[in-house]
Amino acid sequence: MLQRLTRRRMIVIAASAAGSAFLASSRFAQAGAPVRWRGSALGAQVSIEIHHPDTAGAERLVERCVLEVRRLEQQFSLYRADSAISILNRTGILVAPDADMVALLKTALHFAEITGGAFDPTVQPLWQLYADHFSSGTPGGDGPSPPRLAEALAKVGHAGLLVGANRIALLKRGAAITLNGIAQGFATDRVVERLRSAGLSTTLVDMGEIRAIGARPDGTPWRVGLGDPGRPGGLSETVDLVDRAVATSAGAGFRFDSKGRFTHLFDPATGRSPQRYRSVSVMAPTATEADALSTAFSLMPLPDIAGIVAVRPNLQARITDSTGTLIVYGA
Repeated sequence: MLQRLTRRRMIVIAASAAGSAFLASSRFAQAGAPVRWRGSALGAQVSIEIHHPDTAGAERLVERCVLEVRRLEQQFSLYRADSAISILNRTGILVAPDADMVALLKTALHFAEITGGAFDPTVQPLWQLYADHFSSGTPGGDGPSPPRLAEALAKVGHAGLLVGANRIALLKRGAAITLNGIAQGFATDRVVERLRSAGLSTTLVDMGEIRAIGARPDGTPWRVGLGDPGRPGGLSETVDLVDRAVATSAGAGFRFDSKGRFTHLFDPATGRSPQRYRSVSVMAPTATEADALSTAFSLMPLPDIAGIVAVRPNLQARITDSTGTLIVYGA
């Protein structure tokens, strides 16, 4: 499962109220300059930008979106010692958890089940193992020793995470969770909900996981570029989004070692980083689903990916294999 490090992310919200004039992408709205906010959230540098003919209304929307992201960060961020997830990892239990924590953990366990455990929120001990190993003075090039790897793997397993409305518990001593392979998508969806409730009809939200409300004002799809893991800052392709989300996972996003044998993608069954694909992008109805499945599919064989895509509505997987060949499942 994916574990993200602190790095720059951007939330770009280009929006208009229903029936209002709108200029998309990086152009300015006709009625004035865009309203922007920049800061740090969920371990990343992020920003919000709204193009809206009503500047005061846009400022109020930005404020509400920022408050929502901050509230979710207090639940899900591993970078805050006082967050709910950090408390759970230290103590092994949360009593009277927040409803959003319960909802997201139940969603995470759902994706763990449908992916045969490829998506697993309990892989945090593996992240800590590799971080400790490669930050030591003389790390071995073959990664952590088999005994240390076995010790970390013994703490992993989504069956050891119990989630209820009144209590969340980790059953294994030393177990810990990460929601970094799904929380960004969840936060993106919550921002979208805020904008929908404000009556916005054409919106693009980008928080690493991108979700579009409707099409562009001229009726054409939003055009979204997918990053090329082989060319930092480059694009591998562009895709069209209308009422859909997209997320991408790639081992090249972070490497523990110079050769790229050990990355931020962990197979919960082996504790290693598989080298199946260069990148995996998933388009789905929500950013939460796209985020979770792009993580899981990075660890799964093609027939298993195809089977999941075939039974889930409005889902597409775009997989670049080790030779650079693009494989597409779904419409």
